[in-house]
Amino acid sequence: MSGAMSVELKVSFLAGSAIICESRGPLDVVRQAKFWALSRVVRDWPEVEEVVPGMNSLMVVLKPDVASVPDVAAMLLREWRHVEPHNAEGKVIEVPVIYGGERGLDLAFVAKHTKLSVEEVVSIHAAARYNVYCLGAHAGFGYLGGMDSRLETPRMDKPRLSVPAGSVAIGGVQTGVIALTGPSGWRLIGAAEQKFFDPTRESPALLSPGDTLVFRCERIEK
Repeated sequence: MSGAMSVELKVSFLAGSAIICESRGPLDVVRQAKFWALSRVVRDWPEVEEVVPGMNSLMVVLKPDVASVPDVAAMLLREWRHVEPHNAEGKVIEVPVIYGGERGLDLAFVAKHTKLSVEEVVSIHAAARYNVYCLGAHAGFGYLGGMDSRLETPRMDKPRLSVPAGSVAIGGVQTGVIALTGPSGWRLIGAAEQKFFDPTRESPALLSPGDTLVFRCERIEK
């Protein structure tokens, strides 16, 4: 924990109406917990309109009548030095996955790129416990931390125009589940049946920051 606690915060300004707070370096769940804690404190400041946690980052949207944006930035830097990580007590979600087949068109590519067998890719992918850092990109999509570095695979040069909701994919050092049908350049390795976003539910998004996601292999299709 001390490694994450010693990391400096970088602040930058967005059109004079928001402050972007970032902590450079590899994705780290303890550092993410520190951003969650910072957001819980800052959201109650009178100068703040909204806070939006990201991947080891935080956007602070200011009210229009804020006199000095640099003063708020200085307050953020001071708070960052003292705030303790807040571990969100999220739910554990198990996601059965059918790997490969028509919904996992890139599984063989990932295996070839990583110099692993298809079975090894699936085993490694399903063995990890993934932390939900934040939601973004599209409604219900969770940015996950925790993927084994052996599975790192570059995104496609030319994204697919329509990827079905429920597609399990790898993009760079991350993995995730496409929540809504749409374009994506991530590598498709399988499919999940759960709806990760359903506007008819009381809570439309299945995932929340702080949740833990576990993939379970149903079968591997050729």
